[in-house]
Amino acid sequence: MTLSSMIRPSRPAALAATWQVEVRRDEGALIELAGELRELYERSPEATPFQTHEWLSAWWGWYGIRGRLRLVLVRHRGRLVAAAPLMTAGRWGFPVLVPIADEQSDFTDFLLDPAYADGAVEHLARALHRMRGRCAVDLREVRPGSVVHQVAQRWPGRTWRMPASVCMELPCTDIADVLARLPRRTAGKMRAKLRKIDVRGITVETVPPEEAGDAVAALLDLHARQWRGRPMNPEHGRERFRRHLAEAGAAMVREGRAAILRYHWDGRLVASDLVLIGHRFVGAYLYGAIPELRDSVDVTLMLLREDLGLARARGRQAVNLLRGEEPYKLKWRPSRVQNQRIILGRAVPAAAFAGLALVRAGLAARRHHRPATVPMPTPAQDDAPAPRVGVPQPREDAPRGGMDAPRGDEVAGAREGGQPGHG
Repeated sequence: MTLSSMIRPSRPAALAATWQVEVRRDEGALIELAGELRELYERSPEATPFQTHEWLSAWWGWYGIRGRLRLVLVRHRGRLVAAAPLMTAGRWGFPVLVPIADEQSDFTDFLLDPAYADGAVEHLARALHRMRGRCAVDLREVRPGSVVHQVAQRWPGRTWRMPASVCMELPCTDIADVLARLPRRTAGKMRAKLRKIDVRGITVETVPPEEAGDAVAALLDLHARQWRGRPMNPEHGRERFRRHLAEAGAAMVREGRAAILRYHWDGRLVASDLVLIGHRFVGAYLYGAIPELRDSVDVTLMLLREDLGLARARGRQAVNLLRGEEPYKLKWRPSRVQNQRIILGRAVPAAAFAGLALVRAGLAARRHHRPATVPMPTPAQDDAPAPRVGVPQPREDAPRGGMDAPRGDEVAGAREGGQPGHG
């Protein structure tokens, strides 16, 4: 069933009639609206690969629960100009709205055509605030500059912000330029390791779209071998994750929104790498390699060189190493990008929910031996200035996946934490 309503006119009726808001709850909505959602993603410069229709629809097919979909759509004269793909969930006993696929996604955001930003954001915020039965909208991994920040500025109720995961990012350049940023001795060692990779004769190829599904399955097999005997993220071994990633990966490769790189040595598949391709960056999501390869070459260096090459070839600005501050990422001296958790309150229990989230953030910071400044909740919009987008916030140093333990990533995301790098 489709539930739709017109925004109550607060302006002249002729102007108000140009805007429509619709909330889709039916299971077929993601399929029926596939074309419009793909087009809106292309017009949404701040959106990441985790907001593509391919990623969301594949996730819903294997993880979604009937009756929980809440796809909020904003149209201007019939044209889709904003969308919030959400679902209902329970967190710590509180009924909330959360993004579809948030446990497998490194970034949380909405879709927005900037040509309609002012009106679309206002109508989206009103529609979300009026949705009944949920005390808050919980958005756990919001990048600086995301559309969510604009919605929070227009939110008619209380909002709370707190640090979430940290992502590491390198500018799109040649591997030689990356090494030039390192201390001279370290850079020399890395150049020697690159020569060792080349001498070994390891080749790399980009998987064609028709082979992408099978390539994801092979990647996950390599990933499991790589972690054998050590505690692997349990979700990566489950069939639903395998099916989701194979379906999403194949569709995104076909649309040019992902690439799978296969590495062969003496005709044998030794490593594979899934890279998501966004508007601005390519994201190093997941890889697998046979354990013996680590004894011969620096695997992360080998992958980084190709990821940088892919970013240059696709005209992207950066390589994002996604969530986590693992040593193998830090050694490249990347930029640190702080995600935020943003909670949009719409009912009285939201204050208790946000307070619990803030306490957990503080506990996580202390557990990881780093100072945490717990920000106070913002008052209602009428009483406080709008928060500034992109202002650095106090960090919360939880493991990958933010302060909610366990997170699915802890489930998903990028290259797993704790991977020992060479050198």
